[in-house]
Amino acid sequence: MTAGISVEGYRLEPGNRVRIVVFNEPNLSGDFTLDSIGNITLPLIGNVPGSGVTARELADRIADQLKRQHILQDPNVSVEVQTFRPFYVLGEVREPGEFPYTSGMTVLSAIARAGGYDYRAREGEVVLVRVVGQEQTEYRASELTPILPGDIVKVLERRF
Repeated sequence: MTAGISVEGYRLEPGNRVRIVVFNEPNLSGDFTLDSIGNITLPLIGNVPGSGVTARELADRIADQLKRQHILQDPNVSVEVQTFRPFYVLGEVREPGEFPYTSGMTVLSAIARAGGYDYRAREGEVVLVRVVGQEQTEYRASELTPILPGDIVKVLERRF
């Protein structure tokens, strides 16, 4: 992977949907969406900040709240990201735009979602734009390069 980030390191943001499972506690488990400021509201414990943390860190925060509020003595919590930030495909493709991310995507599968290369495309030669921290970085990418949520795939125009 080009930038050294994996989906496991994905940081949650407002609008993400997560599945929270509190072992042996179906009333505390379910699917939740981070609100506009990045919180989730859980039964019994209320708001838990989730923006900017990984799924594992959110699970730890929820477990900590359950312990601190004396709801459970030793909670076992897991969090799974259900929806990710979309990715974008620009340039010489048939239908450029924003697309929902699914785990395991490559540049080629992203281009396929955008309707494939158009007749002006420089096939197999793309630029991948990725934001890491606060830095936006451009990489040369092949069709097999993995993409991550929020990536921008730019398909270049060939020279005639």
